[in-house]
Amino acid sequence: MKSSLFERFISRGTLVLHHADGDEERYGSGEPIAHVHLRSRKVLRRLLADPEMAFGEAYMDGDWWPGEGGLQAVFQLYFANANNFESNRLMDLARRAVRGVSEMNTRMRAERNVQHHYDIDNELFQRFLDPEMQYSCAYFEHEDMSLDEAQRAKLAHIGRKLLLEPGQKVLDIGCGWGGMALFLAREYDVEVVGLTLSNDQYDHARKRAEALGLSQRVTFLKEDYREHQGAYDAIVSVGMFEHVGRPQYQTFFDQVARLLKPDGRSLIHFIARNGMPPKDSRTWIQKYIFPGGYIPSLSDFAPCIEKTGMSLADLEVWRLHYARTLAAWNERFQAQRDVFRERLGERFCRMWEFYLLGCEAIFRYGELVVYHVQLAHQNDVVPVTRDYLYREEDSPATLQPSVSATG
Repeated sequence: MKSSLFERFISRGTLVLHHADGDEERYGSGEPIAHVHLRSRKVLRRLLADPEMAFGEAYMDGDWWPGEGGLQAVFQLYFANANNFESNRLMDLARRAVRGVSEMNTRMRAERNVQHHYDIDNELFQRFLDPEMQYSCAYFEHEDMSLDEAQRAKLAHIGRKLLLEPGQKVLDIGCGWGGMALFLAREYDVEVVGLTLSNDQYDHARKRAEALGLSQRVTFLKEDYREHQGAYDAIVSVGMFEHVGRPQYQTFFDQVARLLKPDGRSLIHFIARNGMPPKDSRTWIQKYIFPGGYIPSLSDFAPCIEKTGMSLADLEVWRLHYARTLAAWNERFQAQRDVFRERLGERFCRMWEFYLLGCEAIFRYGELVVYHVQLAHQNDVVPVTRDYLYREEDSPATLQPSVSATG
């Protein structure tokens, strides 16, 4: 029975199972090839019962580990056969029954979800992120860019899209550790308000603004975007929309429209699905890494923008940039894995590397991309071509590192 199931799962490439007693089983043929070592034969029952969820959970528990090729090879094989890993009908019905509830992010629940991930350990993030503490997709303008250079290029690219002038007011929804807000204030001489629900991010951002002498121009608030009041020349949101949840999409875009001045511009940067919405949104990532999150397809959010009356000024799609970003994060994480094991334990380290490498694989072999949704109330506010994004004279002066994020 188990043999026939694996034969059904593996239609492309080869899976080599290594049992604790030394036995070896092979399924499929050709490339890619992945080796999986099992602690015991009982692990097979666990994996076959719910492959999508148990795959990560069993790895965290040390019930299986990769052989030659590491986790990258296992994920490559998984995504080569992703369409074969379907749950049974009863499980699908159960998941669909709770899907809407899991994405219903009330203000209190949204705060709890944010703190679940972003308040893990500030030192963890400081050790594997860039000096600007950008925990979102970098922009590799050139093939030979380092992670730090690509993150600064991302900030500059978004800054140009906001078409800022000195003295204007900017809102950063989901400001993280403050890197974007501080960059915009420093490079464009604007006033910025940053919103976060994370305690650690809020404290870090305020201290960094003070260290950079920008406290008079940048204000950080621990506040839900739905509660905020004001009027802004520009609104930016980077890596936050993934946490909003589908039931709140209309509320999010209505609030952007409400806070944006008549001649304002907005840039929303987020992970998106380059395909149809999934039948099931319950994933290992959602359970262990980003509770309450959902990766939208274009059809999930486009109708919400239409209802606001705002103009979709531009839609840019970044492909493979996040795969490179995640690979760089994992390389830095692995270089200091012993430190994290001492601070947070081996199970956490296994969870974190599974998360980083699994996400890299999805962006490399799967259907995830990054969208840049540029919005405005007026159709003539944003230039009619993208030339303004690539003229050297329009680039901010600094693509050099600023004061360290830890300073």
